[in-house]
Amino acid sequence: MFEPIAKLDRQVFAVINGFGNKYHLRSKAKIVSASGDGPVYLYLCVGLLLVNQQGEQLFNSALAAFIIELPLYLVLKNSIRRTRPCYQNWAADGPTAQLDFKPSDKFSLPSGHTAAAFVMATTLAWVFPSLAWLVFGWAMLIGLSRILLGVHYPLDIGAGALLGVSSCYLTQPMFGQ
Repeated sequence: MFEPIAKLDRQVFAVINGFGNKYHLRSKAKIVSASGDGPVYLYLCVGLLLVNQQGEQLFNSALAAFIIELPLYLVLKNSIRRTRPCYQNWAADGPTAQLDFKPSDKFSLPSGHTAAAFVMATTLAWVFPSLAWLVFGWAMLIGLSRILLGVHYPLDIGAGALLGVSSCYLTQPMFGQ
């Protein structure tokens, strides 16, 4: 029943990842992906907490959403246990993606980088509505970078985005967003 979806997901991955390889986008994808690492969010929130009136709202909203997102992410990833595309041999000539870094684990669904990026994008958009297009575009680029790097399928990215946004909406009543 799910094989047609998985097959389409692999095909879309191959197109996006192949595009990135053809146009040598891996180094740029690594930079974009690194902008979605956990410490970046902490520095951003603390920095805004120190210099902006709305920094406290951002810090508290993001913290609450991450308290929801992180355990759900860990439960989903360790329950579903979908192997990352870089570790699959589904392509006729072996793995499609070559890694020059080691992912934190061997499972791909959902994308933690994407989930965290969408937690931050949603929170930033609530606190600073004029930045919504910018921060959601950045979050989507983080998800795309994970496909270009060969560590996630498109479905992993969609699931991560849904997890991140949903985590924010679950905490929304606490902050009146």
